[in-house]
Amino acid sequence: MAKGMHKNPLLAYMYALLAVIFWSTAASAFKLTLEHIDFIAILFVATLTSCVALFMILWVQGKVSLLRLTTRNDLFRSALLGVLNPFLYYTILLKAYSLLPAQVAQPLNFTWPIMLVILSAPLLKQKISFTSIGAMVISFTGVYLISSQGSPFSPGFANPLGVFLALFSSVLWALFWIFNIRDHRNEIVKLFLSFAFAFLYVGIVMIFVWQPGSLNIHGITGGVYIGLFEMGFTFVFWLKALQYAVSTEKVSNMIYITPFFSLLLINVLVGEQIYITTFGGLILIVGGIVLQKYLTPA
Repeated sequence: MAKGMHKNPLLAYMYALLAVIFWSTAASAFKLTLEHIDFIAILFVATLTSCVALFMILWVQGKVSLLRLTTRNDLFRSALLGVLNPFLYYTILLKAYSLLPAQVAQPLNFTWPIMLVILSAPLLKQKISFTSIGAMVISFTGVYLISSQGSPFSPGFANPLGVFLALFSSVLWALFWIFNIRDHRNEIVKLFLSFAFAFLYVGIVMIFVWQPGSLNIHGITGGVYIGLFEMGFTFVFWLKALQYAVSTEKVSNMIYITPFFSLLLINVLVGEQIYITTFGGLILIVGGIVLQKYLTPA
């Protein structure tokens, strides 16, 4: 908890609700913006927007001076983390959204807590219990249902590459989380530097793929929205929620609302008819995550 930060359950839930609302709009924002510009251009606009937003937050909080304390090792660590997230993570996730319906890509990406358990075994030397294995089976049964796109008993599956990329994005996020917890710098400083390096990487890619007219006002507007409310401000809202919370466990549980609210927005904003298999599969994925969280040995 930050120094001088008093517990305030009302503010905690307000900030958490804001984060959930904005993260729930991300899938719709990805899909709608992809109608106007490609995924690399979206990432270019979004990472630039996030860099500006995060720097403004550091300035308002009086923490810009923390950047001067960054060592060469810190910069090297940020450069590596920036490759993992946001550069590779969002590149792969946005490509997945370009290949899949939003109602398929969004829940598959939400499997990252299960991927975290799998990766924690070799990387953090944690044992995987039989309950955890059962939870994974439940969650991946949900993945199968969602990938079936309404036809679980016939092989009319979603784009295989898109499914792979959506699942792989959850692996990248889990890896980022594992490596990030070992870095004890200020969270917003770390995030700003990761996005700054990612913007550099995306800028280099843009030099080779840039085409005149590949950016337009609709695409730029969508990219700015994604940069602010999927990547930038919303992360700070979530940190504030955890800082004000009396029980971080209760506040953290609100994240499970996100994929269900997201499906509603996908239906309303994107116009996708939500398959019963999507909803059922999402229940299985979230159920497996909850089972893993609460019923497995610490």
